[in-house]
Amino acid sequence: MSLALKQVFNKDRTFRPKRKFEPGTQRFDLHKKAQASLNAGLDLKQAVQLPHGEDLNDWVAVHVVDFFNRINLIYGTISDSCTDQSCPVMSGGPKYEYRWQDENKYKRPTALSAPKYMSLLMDWIEVQINNENIFPTNVGTPFPKTFMQVAKKILSRLFRVFVHVYIHHFDRVSQMGAEAHVNTCYKHFYYFVTEFNLTDHKELEPLKEMTSRMCH
Repeated sequence: MSLALKQVFNKDRTFRPKRKFEPGTQRFDLHKKAQASLNAGLDLKQAVQLPHGEDLNDWVAVHVVDFFNRINLIYGTISDSCTDQSCPVMSGGPKYEYRWQDENKYKRPTALSAPKYMSLLMDWIEVQINNENIFPTNVGTPFPKTFMQVAKKILSRLFRVFVHVYIHHFDRVSQMGAEAHVNTCYKHFYYFVTEFNLTDHKELEPLKEMTSRMCH
């Protein structure tokens, strides 16, 4: 990553603290394996494929955390231009509005400003990935039956961050010279969720045209 990009994507601007894998764990080794494929310049379509002999749940867990960190960082870089005034509704253009719903305060889908939605989303994801009952960190501890369901929900909601950033803040991304970095991250995410069928096609609709240009 160039120096300019390193300054753009610095830790202080991360929207949330980075979640790390503990060295010595199987998850850490898998994370390193995934990173090595990317750093070797392997085609992204190949890089997302499940390595021989690895468990799919582990592979998905590693990527969910990694995408959370990266997308968190991308949103952090444009968050100063995403305000209650500029983005009173969390949306992806006039056709797509995203409402927030959770198990606590927002029992029904509720219209919120984009920054409020993002804040709740990142908090919610953090709670899921730090929950040992959902994302176990010890080798040998089985994943719960609901793991894939939770992973799909997290990834679908993270996709909405891409939608909002691309449709409403891409000029800011370009201004900072971060376009190539964000595009690579998007392609990596897209290939991963489609490889393992982790996001409903309906969710992918808002960026369909851009994706067909970028990913095929």
